[in-house]
Amino acid sequence: MFWAMLAIAAGFLGLAVLGVMAIKVFVEAERLGRQVSETTRRINQAAEDLEKAAAGAARAGREAV
Repeated sequence: MFWAMLAIAAGFLGLAVLGVMAIKVFVEAERLGRQVSETTRRINQAAEDLEKAAAGAARAGREAV
């Protein structure tokens, strides 16, 4: 009977550890998602700034000719 109880306790402990690890993975995935969103926003902003600068340079080039 002792070994059966020990096996049940070990199984429960294993499930608890897996549950904690799953929560940690979920939290880190959420953090990664926020970082990806922020980076995407910053890249889009930089692309818009570059496009505005290129349009200004092209306009200045046409005026100089």
